[in-house]
Amino acid sequence: MTPTQVEIPGWTAAEMERLVVELNPKVAVFDCDGTLWGGDAGYGFMIWSIEQGLVSRTASDWIDTRHRAYLAGKISEVEICGEMTQVYAGLREQEMRAAAAEFVKNHVQHHVFVEMARLIEVLRSRGVTLWAVSSTNKWVITEGVRQFGIPEERVLAAEVRVESALLTADLIDVPTDEGKATSLRRVGLDQPDAVFGNSIHDLAMLEIARKAFPVNPSPALLAAAAKHGWGYFRPAAAEGVHAAVAGE
Repeated sequence: MTPTQVEIPGWTAAEMERLVVELNPKVAVFDCDGTLWGGDAGYGFMIWSIEQGLVSRTASDWIDTRHRAYLAGKISEVEICGEMTQVYAGLREQEMRAAAAEFVKNHVQHHVFVEMARLIEVLRSRGVTLWAVSSTNKWVITEGVRQFGIPEERVLAAEVRVESALLTADLIDVPTDEGKATSLRRVGLDQPDAVFGNSIHDLAMLEIARKAFPVNPSPALLAAAAKHGWGYFRPAAAEGVHAAVAGE
């Protein structure tokens, strides 16, 4: 255990559920990659879709170069998340939806954290309005949270404009860092009751919550949680992993 972990309380699943229920939230907001499920679905979908031939060789070479630049710290989080969505420009929207559904079924659903699935079921049974906020593309996130009963109209994710049923490169939104809080405010959620996130890119929306719930926190978010006096929860499937998820 690091000194930071010792300084802040680590909740069990039962303790977190109790804290959430005692809060009696009307609205709960969830990051997705690393919070609801393990891994980075945005990057995973990009690699998978390239392997499936959904994008041209030219486009795949371009996004690979851009992602390497991101890993080297040469371009920002918001830039790469936007570009990983823009790379599909020219494809039919229905084709992307079908691809996202296939990817989520085969590569995301079995990574869902069971404790988070249970918590969401408890919240749904109490009539809580659920939102998903992610810098991964909206097609993947919409499919990923469908099993939790979160409808597409309550998904805020990286999105491009669609014209004549075709995807364009015109970005509508890329919710990451301060952009996550901005996106929530844009839909009237200035202070959501409960917000759940796993990385430093979720900090801004955690800070506007009535109560913040770091889940599977990255080292940077764990440090921020210590400064704010927050606790945290680490799902059993993520114990010892401490995943810092790119794109979230």
